[in-house]
Amino acid sequence: MPAKKTPNQIDFIEFPARDVAALQRAKVFFAETFGWSFEHWGDDYVDIKGSGLGSGINADPEHRPSKPLVVIYVQDLEETRRKVTAAGGKLTRDIFSFPGGRRFHFKDPSGNEMAAWSDQ
Repeated sequence: MPAKKTPNQIDFIEFPARDVAALQRAKVFFAETFGWSFEHWGDDYVDIKGSGLGSGINADPEHRPSKPLVVIYVQDLEETRRKVTAAGGKLTRDIFSFPGGRRFHFKDPSGNEMAAWSDQ
């Protein structure tokens, strides 16, 4: 049974890789350095296992982040999107589906890009 998610807490960090070859080099680095393992979701995305916080490496040029992306779990994605924009955040990518749920990306008023996701 998956661990219970806590709403409104950071629960994932996604690291960019410029291409599939860079993703493979990152996997070797993290495995050799920290003993992490990986769950593959195609050639261009892996979830990292054993890092302490949910994390992944994204090499898909269509949607990889430009910098490490902090991801916050929420229960109501549409309501969170409304709150983000009402508080001055700017959407950088509207709600989309991915294996395991849906998410959107936004920048806070300081310019930090983050994402909110829900499994509902």
